[in-house]
Amino acid sequence: MNRTVLFLALAGGLALTALVLGLPRGDGTSSPHVVVTTPLGSPTPPVNKPQGVTGAGSLQVTSRLAHPYIPVGPSETYVTVDLTGMEVPGAKRSPVNLAVVIDRSGSMSGYKLQQAKQAARHLVTLLRDEDRLAIVHYGSDVKSLPSLPATADNRERMARFIDGIWDDGGTNISAGLSVGRTQLASAMGGSATVNRLILMSDGQPTEGVSDDEGLKNVVREIRASGITVSSIGVGTDFNEDLMQAFAEYGAGAYGFLEDASKLSTLFQRDLQQATTAVARNVELSFELPPGTTLGEVLGYRAHQAGNTVRVAMPDFAAGQVERVVVRLNVTGGAAGQSVQVAGLKVAYTDLLANKGVEDLSTLAAVATDVREEVVSRQDKEATVYAARARSAQNLQKAAEAMSTGKKGEAQDYLRQNQVLFTEAAAVAGPAAVAVDQAEQAQAMQEYDAADDETSQRAAVKSSKVKALKSFGRMGSTY
Repeated sequence: MNRTVLFLALAGGLALTALVLGLPRGDGTSSPHVVVTTPLGSPTPPVNKPQGVTGAGSLQVTSRLAHPYIPVGPSETYVTVDLTGMEVPGAKRSPVNLAVVIDRSGSMSGYKLQQAKQAARHLVTLLRDEDRLAIVHYGSDVKSLPSLPATADNRERMARFIDGIWDDGGTNISAGLSVGRTQLASAMGGSATVNRLILMSDGQPTEGVSDDEGLKNVVREIRASGITVSSIGVGTDFNEDLMQAFAEYGAGAYGFLEDASKLSTLFQRDLQQATTAVARNVELSFELPPGTTLGEVLGYRAHQAGNTVRVAMPDFAAGQVERVVVRLNVTGGAAGQSVQVAGLKVAYTDLLANKGVEDLSTLAAVATDVREEVVSRQDKEATVYAARARSAQNLQKAAEAMSTGKKGEAQDYLRQNQVLFTEAAAVAGPAAVAVDQAEQAQAMQEYDAADDETSQRAAVKSSKVKALKSFGRMGSTY
């Protein structure tokens, strides 16, 4: 198989940064991309340019080291990896096999259910003849309209079914999920390459499988059957951690709406992602060489076996961007020597090429005994990304404190974030973190104004959504 190698010279002689890029092979393997930072004593590299950009499949991979120069001996650094779904200008969207699962328990009565029905009717109007849709609604029991092609006659039938939804009973999420899965499975194998379930709820499970782990297992099984699960929480009474977990284990998206009037927008956005899907079964893994150990993967569930760390990613739509930030403990050797920091692999099913792809790269730094070298050549963007991920940890802690009535403690975590972004501004400039600092100030105001239980719950959920985005879950958080 042909191999394309791109050698990018940034300076002559010893002053160079090399990128060796390989194209994926037809068998799903690829030659590695090697990123080598500029040796000691050479001109300063362009810090605003990504250290490694790879990807000949439907995903582009951009990797950065916060510290291209590391001190001799032990230290820590942050690796940031951006995954971007390929845009396909002018391409016809793919048919979708969709199921909408709507909570119609007693707590949904009135305005919320009215808005949910309106959103579902709007979703029906966006479908084409080649799409399929099943509509499921649940309280204590479950009722459903079987998966049907979205022809004009069937769209009218779907609209009539939606009009007949009424509020009743408890919240049997597991039964709603199971029926949604069954309806989707009945229509799999046709022209639709994407099978997606959208769950909407305003409350916590009260019937059926009601424990968190049991419900997560239900979603895991749905995902294992080839179906993506997205979840939308409405109001302030639902369990946001559980709904977030549904989206994570289901490789879909999570959204929080305090006002049900915006449901149509989220339904439409999830349909758009489903119909422009470019990659699924996406996994990012880090291979840690001798001298490197894992500190933490910020904001994602990671699994480590030996020297390999694996992170499951959502399915990707065209243009979708997700970021992973990892803290690593590294050991620099003799001054001037290249130090391998981590090997990266992104494996996925390329829906555009209908094959498996593996994208490989290596991140390396240069050891130095000059402290100023470490500071002056710090990557500006990677530093900001790391600050955002660290601020997200504080946001989560602030939300947990707020949920137990500890407003002062929650505000202390937000003050810590202001310090984080002030430090990042010293590296990247004030403009790079101006929006982040404004968002922290806004969160402080929201917490200060949260004087009743409802506003406190809303502040908690809003903070957790912001934390997800700051961790890097930008495309999979609505």
